[in-house]
Amino acid sequence: MDLNEKSQENIEYMIEQIKLKLRMASAAAMQASAFSKDQYEDIRDLYDMVMSKNTLSISEVEALVSELGRLRGN
Repeated sequence: MDLNEKSQENIEYMIEQIKLKLRMASAAAMQASAFSKDQYEDIRDLYDMVMSKNTLSISEVEALVSELGRLRGN
């Protein structure tokens, strides 16, 4: 998968991978379709950061969920 291409398919893939990594209890509320291509770079930054870590602290998870919520709200 070429994540350098700004596509809705790539957004959906990254959001799904972030949800898996964060083990989000409310993952169903975080629908990839709620994000637009305009937010691609921000989502890619979050994706890269999440995937680079073996584990995430509770505060990191909270910050990531908060940021995803902010992006979804735009």
